Amino acid sequence: MTRTAITGGLVVNASDSLRAAVLIDGETIVAVAHEDSDLVRRFCEDAEVVDATGKYVIPGGIDAHTHMEAGQDPTTSSDTFETGTIAAAHGGTTTILDFAAPLVGGSVLGAVERYHDKANGSCAVDYGFHVMTRDVDATTFAEMSMLVDQGVTSFKMFTAYPGQWYSTDDTIFRVMRHAGEIGALVMMHAENGLVIDVLRDEAALRGDTAPVWHSLTRPEALEAEAVHRVARLAEVAGAPVYIVHLSSAPALEEVERARRRGVRISAETCPQYLFLGLEDLRKPDFVGSQFVCSPPVRHEAHNHHALWRGLATGGLATVATDHCPFCMHQKELGLADFRAIPNGVPGVEHRVEQIYEGVVQGHLTLNRWVEVCSTQVAKTFGLHPRKGLLAAGADADVVVFDPNRPRTISAQTHHMNVDYSAYEGQTLPGSVVTTFLRGKKIVDDGQFCGTRSGGAFLKRSVGS
Repeated sequence: MTRTAITGGLVVNASDSLRAAVLIDGETIVAVAHEDSDLVRRFCEDAEVVDATGKYVIPGGIDAHTHMEAGQDPTTSSDTFETGTIAAAHGGTTTILDFAAPLVGGSVLGAVERYHDKANGSCAVDYGFHVMTRDVDATTFAEMSMLVDQGVTSFKMFTAYPGQWYSTDDTIFRVMRHAGEIGALVMMHAENGLVIDVLRDEAALRGDTAPVWHSLTRPEALEAEAVHRVARLAEVAGAPVYIVHLSSAPALEEVERARRRGVRISAETCPQYLFLGLEDLRKPDFVGSQFVCSPPVRHEAHNHHALWRGLATGGLATVATDHCPFCMHQKELGLADFRAIPNGVPGVEHRVEQIYEGVVQGHLTLNRWVEVCSTQVAKTFGLHPRKGLLAAGADADVVVFDPNRPRTISAQTHHMNVDYSAYEGQTLPGSVVTTFLRGKKIVDDGQFCGTRSGGAFLKRSVGS
């Protein structure tokens, strides 16, 4: 078995930080110990020693919201499980949770089987699945229970996309109640899709078809309304609910208000809602299409501050990417009408480094950075304490991060399989140096040294 000692760095967990060595034997952390201890000295005698002096040593990142190989031609997302997870590894993410989407008329069980076929042997980091729901009946409920037994414990529903993924309130309520009974978690895309479609169609009839209208026809109030509604449904169902990709201050207020009432509600936000804004969608020559995602990026000043505050105070629990990349020839399907632009931005590679900027700017502590990028994600989705923690017994998913080594994001240097970057030119104050997956070094100084099949499927327990 391979033994590794990571020495000299500041070990940062969600709960504390200390100068210590991380000792790895095989796939597992066996100790986090002070470097002048006899244990560390003895261990280093026959271990590879990695010098992390001047750097942070943190748990591997967990991105709970990705879409690899999602959709159908011509709008299949451009990252495969192989390319997307290699990119994730470069950015210090060692686990992804992807969305298994049933085909029209297909079952949730069949969706997971299909995604196992896609991902097995093609992931450079560990992975798990959520399941998107489309048609819900007694068979769906039985299969949900079977999937929980298989370690797939979260199910996504939508108040958006009528005719595609939209579910009525009674269906959402029944799924929430069943999920509560079997220990599963319902994840909600919360926007009022019925009203949004009215606004979108009216804009198109007026001739307002530029990319910026994607945002202007999805107002903040319709996200807040949907969050309020699903929070009340969860309250009556007596079940937890998780809001995906929350994008606005009014929606965050609804989450915080519901939590004060005792509703078991949590939410994620994404880097696009912290760093991008309406002016990006206004960029000429159809460049604005690069920033089309749902919910949309919004007015910067009002929302950026509120979302950073939410991350700092716990109103927002986690940061995910909603990584769903499309190349420009795919985005150009909507040249004549914003409604046809494939929704999604690439980002799985940069999340850990981007959210560290929040530390430098004074929004987050070091410990909270680790918590929102890793630890709380592991707790929410049933992976803790195996993941999201540097401690004896945990998987040796470890990232060495240099806070004094800036990185400038560019499509010329990123590893995602997409021909543009939504964050082109953004310079980040620190960057990932080395990534370990279960004790194996898979990225070192910008070079991928893992394997396309190094990742394993993770059976998840009920989250907390």
